[in-house]
Amino acid sequence: MMMQRRLFQLVWGLALYGFSMALMLRADLGLDPWDVLHQGLAPKLGLSFGMTVNLIGALVLLLWWPLRQRPGIGTVANILVIGTAVDLSLMLLSTPEGFAMRSAWLGAGIILNGLAGGAYIGAGLGPGPRDGLMTGLCRRTGWPVKWVRTGIEIGVLAIGWMLGGTVGVGTILYAATIGWIVHHALPWFRIADVKQAASA
Repeated sequence: MMMQRRLFQLVWGLALYGFSMALMLRADLGLDPWDVLHQGLAPKLGLSFGMTVNLIGALVLLLWWPLRQRPGIGTVANILVIGTAVDLSLMLLSTPEGFAMRSAWLGAGIILNGLAGGAYIGAGLGPGPRDGLMTGLCRRTGWPVKWVRTGIEIGVLAIGWMLGGTVGVGTILYAATIGWIVHHALPWFRIADVKQAASA
């Protein structure tokens, strides 16, 4: 029963994450660093945005090998579900008219992204490939998370921007708020193990 709950939360969390990314894409006011990279690469690869997300996730997962990271069910699901959910959501969403509506979509996208992140992380079935890369580098190098995370995101942002990805106010707003949202969402969604719950 506990595993079923974890799987259910994982899948809807990842699907919501993809939907939130589609909202930010349609708002067209700037994306988070990894999505700037995905957007810049997609036309070069001849793939949809979502399939580019899935492909980059799979390629990043290969970098886990030298870092001796082990993927979980959540890691594999992350690669398969998020990009697919983005593409399906983009088919349903059109670009809103007017700056006010676009801003509302951007704000909703960032908030839902943080809640979705808290949900799939809280399921406890393995980190996404990008998060696993960060934690693996931290463990192998001994460098603090804040520097590794910042270095990775600046790097992918720069590459994505040079490839034509959208950098804007949304990029800054996402960077300034996403950590806070995920931090406060995690306690709502974290699923305790049976043993931990019994001893609590």
